[in-house]
Amino acid sequence: MTAVRGIRGATTADSDTREAILEAAEELLKEICAVNEVDPADIASIFFTTTRDVTAEFPQVAARVGMGWQNVALIGAHEMSVENDAERCIRVLIHINTDKRQDEMNFVYMRGATHLRARGRIHTDES
Repeated sequence: MTAVRGIRGATTADSDTREAILEAAEELLKEICAVNEVDPADIASIFFTTTRDVTAEFPQVAARVGMGWQNVALIGAHEMSVENDAERCIRVLIHINTDKRQDEMNFVYMRGATHLRARGRIHTDES
């Protein structure tokens, strides 16, 4: 049975520049799709959040322009400020239409976000 499932992920940008933000966001999206075998046609929507020190570009641009996902609903927001949060952090919640169970979704944490608390099956760039 097809259902909408959520896949979480996070990464950090090396700096607050357009290039660094887009590079980090695109790398994260590609890795999430690879480890979860996601067909972009099955993506229902993506919710992006950033820490408040990400200001040079919207990470959604990586999906829309860099990856060509013109028909995917995208939205972004800032995370609440929390002491000791990762700097220049980009988080995503991807909603996909799939026959897989929620416990089969692999969450992806990369770069400076590998330490973030997460639930579910975790894939990091260190694993």
